Amino acid sequence: MAELTAIDILIDPDETMLSRAKAANERMRASYPDGFALDEHHQPHITTLQRYVRTADLDRVFDAVGQVVDQVDVAAVELTGEKLAHMTMAPGLGLTAIVVKPGPAVLDLQARLIEAVKPFTGSGGAADAYVRTDAEPDINDQTIAYIEKYVPQHSGENFIAHVTVGLAKLDDLAEIEAESFDTFTFSPAGLSVYQLGNNGTAAKHLKSWTV
Repeated sequence: MAELTAIDILIDPDETMLSRAKAANERMRASYPDGFALDEHHQPHITTLQRYVRTADLDRVFDAVGQVVDQVDVAAVELTGEKLAHMTMAPGLGLTAIVVKPGPAVLDLQARLIEAVKPFTGSGGAADAYVRTDAEPDINDQTIAYIEKYVPQHSGENFIAHVTVGLAKLDDLAEIEAESFDTFTFSPAGLSVYQLGNNGTAAKHLKSWTV
C-alpha cells in the first residue's frame, strides 16, 4: 500500500477571525487546562477539504490546488462567524468551534478542490499519515475515520464550515454556548495545505498561497 499523508486544504482567516479564535481558545483552556493552545501545531483555520493523499504525489497535489487558486477569486469570499458549537470527543469533554456560514463561493471552492486532488487520493490511512508530537503522540480512531469519510459525509450539502478553538468540559460548554454570540464577518487571508494532527488540527505547514 502506498504511503499516505493526511492533509487539510484550508482557508487561512484574516486577523478578525484570528483574534476571536484566540479569545475563545483561552476560555476553552480555562475550562480544560490540558487542552491545546492555538500555536504552531494548532493553526486557526477553516477546512475546505481533508483527504488522504499519496505522499509521493504531494507536489502534484500542490500544483492542482494552485490551479484552483488561480481560477477562483478567494479574496472576494465573505464569511460570517455565527456561533460556538461542539462535538463530544470523550466522556465529559467537547471539541469546540466557531461555526461559520460558508456561502455558495466556499462550496464552489470545495467542489473544485475535491475534483483537483481526486487523482492523488488514497484510502486506508493510519496514524503514520499524521503529525504526532510529544504532547499528542497518538491519533484517535475518530480522527482517522473522519478524514477517510470526509467526502461525502462532510462535503457539499453536509459541509459545516468552522474554526476549531479548543477542548472544554461539557458542563462549561453548556453555559458558554448559551451566551449571546456577536456575529462577525471576515475574509480569507490565503489558502494553505497542512498535514493533519490529532483531532483534525492543522499541525504541519506544507504549502501556502496568499490572496
